[in-house]
Amino acid sequence: MGWTMTSNTECYVYIVLPGETEFVTAGKIALALDRRSGETIGRFVYGQSYLKRDRAVPIDPIELQLGRTTYETGQNHGLFSALRDAGPDYWGRRVIERHVRQTPLGELDYLINSPDDRAGALGFGLGREPPAPLKKFNQTLDLATLQSLADSILADEDLQAGTAAEQAQELLLIGTSMGGARPKTVVEDEHGLWIAKFNLATDPWNYARVEHAMLLLGRECGLSTSESKIATIGGRDVLLVKRFDRAKSDQGYRRARMLSALTLLRASESAVARDRWSYVLLSEELRRISSKPSADAAELFRRMTFNALISNIDDHPRNHAVIATNDAWRLSPAYDLVPSMPVSLERRDLALECGNEGRYANANNLLSQCRRFLLERPGAEQIINEMEHIVRVRWRAIARAQGVTDRDCDRIAQAFVYPGFRL
Repeated sequence: MGWTMTSNTECYVYIVLPGETEFVTAGKIALALDRRSGETIGRFVYGQSYLKRDRAVPIDPIELQLGRTTYETGQNHGLFSALRDAGPDYWGRRVIERHVRQTPLGELDYLINSPDDRAGALGFGLGREPPAPLKKFNQTLDLATLQSLADSILADEDLQAGTAAEQAQELLLIGTSMGGARPKTVVEDEHGLWIAKFNLATDPWNYARVEHAMLLLGRECGLSTSESKIATIGGRDVLLVKRFDRAKSDQGYRRARMLSALTLLRASESAVARDRWSYVLLSEELRRISSKPSADAAELFRRMTFNALISNIDDHPRNHAVIATNDAWRLSPAYDLVPSMPVSLERRDLALECGNEGRYANANNLLSQCRRFLLERPGAEQIINEMEHIVRVRWRAIARAQGVTDRDCDRIAQAFVYPGFRL
């Protein structure tokens, strides 16, 4: 996809440095059409004033290292992977398109029109100097209005000018940079910032309560998972997931840099170019960037196993990330742990390859490349056996304790430790 004459073809890239709360200008990206290939080429250059900062950090320590060079890419429509990570996904793009009322939008348009609460520490704008940081966030008290607005957007309903809903649409833009297709926004309470994920009227079960239960189940299996809670507004449940890339301070919110596994793998989202979608390759990339490679590789092995045990077949590379609150990169807490209901009882495949038999969510396959996760086979077998036992005997009790109904438990029961896991 190229860009149109009405689309922005260049913008400044801002960053909040470790320990700070205000943006500074890091550099500039420009898009240009290659006349020979017809592809959009992106070029990024760090600002000279940024490079002179004592505490300057790279946007991407692998692809965009600090230096006085012009970086160039023809991937992702000219958008460098680390910048793509800061952009909105399906839901965010949908809200922005309704807000801007212009189509088509170019890749930079989505970045520029997203609010500065995006995941990670980057920001984007047309001015050389970054704007003042956003001080006001939706409050958890606004959830009922925001849920109603999300319903209207999903239904493609027109909002009347001057209505409270139209005003709320401005607020719903907050959170559009969070990935995924489900409606969500960012809200604030006295403890900090949370991603609010709304249920859909068409959901076959209560996604909010089930996902909350899975985060708790994962924690019981030894995973580092995101903090979460349920808010019930007007009889409808909303999942609140604490943002692990923000830390509240008296001066504002400190931000952690964040890179998705898609970026670490140098992979594409295209369905025909997923040869690098692999837990094994991701473990090796983690070992290059992590300040604690052994711990993070073992954690990734546990997450791969957990996804296999709960049939979370949507474990794509955007659902894994690394964060850096200072100069040290670590695997982020787990998020988006959701069971699926594939028909097959003999074979279920994860989104990423996990062993010699590809994406097969099978114990033997998980073990086949365990040494690439810095684990010896006996230790890896023990991890799988212990996690399998916990999931098998505890999933329903944890789900029920978090308010998942018996009926919903019955609907998702076949997701857990499916027969093919031990074939």
